[in-house]
Parts: sequence; C-alpha cells; structure tokens
Amino acid sequence: MRIEAPSLPRGAAWLMAHSRQDKAPLAAPDYTALDDRELAGLAARGREPAFRELLSRYERPVYSLVYRMVRDRTLAEDLAQEAFIRAFNAIGSYKPSYKFSNWILKIANNHTIDHLRKRKLDTVSIHGSPHATTPDEVAQTRVVIESRDENPHDLIEHKELGGQIEEAIGGLREEYRTAILLRHVEGYAYEEIADIMDVPLGTVKTYLHRARAELRDSLAHLAS
Repeated sequence: MRIEAPSLPRGAAWLMAHSRQDKAPLAAPDYTALDDRELAGLAARGREPAFRELLSRYERPVYSLVYRMVRDRTLAEDLAQEAFIRAFNAIGSYKPSYKFSNWILKIANNHTIDHLRKRKLDTVSIHGSPHATTPDEVAQTRVVIESRDENPHDLIEHKELGGQIEEAIGGLREEYRTAILLRHVEGYAYEEIADIMDVPLGTVKTYLHRARAELRDSLAHLAS
C-alpha cells in the first residue's frame, strides 16, 4: 500500500542552483520524454534540466520513505535534501544497468539509517505522525502493517492496542524497521527492497520474518 507524503522536501531551488552546468550546452531535448537512465547520463555531463527532471520525479518517493522512517517533517525534509545532494554529487557513478529509482532510494535509505543509528529514535507511530496538523496528514502518515502470507494483522485486534504496537515497532533494529516500512507502508516488492537495501533477496525475507516474529513476541501478552 502506498501512502503519499503530506509535503515535498524543501531545498529544490538550492539543489538546482548548485547543480553543475555545461560550459557549452547543446540544443535541449524534451527532458520529460527521456527515461531515467538517459537523464542520469545527461546529469552526469552537467545538464541542469536533467537534474531538475530527476528531482521532480523522485522528490516525493524519496521524501515519503525518509518521512516514514523518522516521523518528523522538518528532519525528513533535511535528510531528503541531503540524500539528493549526495546522489547528484555521485551521479557519475550511477550504472545504467541498475534501476535509477532503486539507486536513489538506496542512497536515501542508507543516509537515513546512518542518522537513525546516531540518534536512536524510540518509536514509530502507527496512528500517524505527532507532527501531523490535519486529519488528512494523520491518515497519510499512519503505519499499516498487512501481509497476505504471514498475516501480522493478527497482532492488531483493536485500535486501543496501537500504543503498545508502536512501541514494539520502534524497538525493531533499523534494518527490520526499514524492511517493514518498505514492504507494508511503501508497498515495494521483495526484489525492489533487496535493491534498495543492497542485500540479497533472502536477507529481505529474513528481515521481514524476524521483524514480524519480534512483533509477535513483543505483543504476545496481548493474546493471553
């Protein structure tokens, strides 16, 4: 299930102002008609409109992922902007054989994980960000855990259990939390999660299995 982020990352103007430009630009193509790999190639050669188009395509999914992980609007904006800067600075290392969306999300994920490990955020809200200011934003930032194969909804029988559930989610190690968010909030396939997290497919399945098992163990008293 995909949930749109309540706002987009700030700093787009800063990014564009600091992107590299060709000294002798050629006739501009229709950048909106180019695929990601073509845009990345042009961006690596310093074409500012290519940077702009890539930012336009991926600012929302990057911010959405980061926001789900940190549950703080301002922090998510800063981390998303920093992730884009890192990606644009490293655009020359992008390999066209790799899916660009996974490449940029991997950078954002790694940057956010680094931050989480330093800051050690305590909880992930299952009922929406405490920074949400409208009912729509609460709905958009609510974490919903669902799975067709392992049915972790067995852990959620009543809404009043949310406080204990969010504490359990917050207690997961960063890799497990990322896997849970990518799979059950952002709706990515297992293979895409493996690309984003830069781990084998089997590791993703292990992360999800162990995360769900930990949640069941943490909440086992609710079934007694």
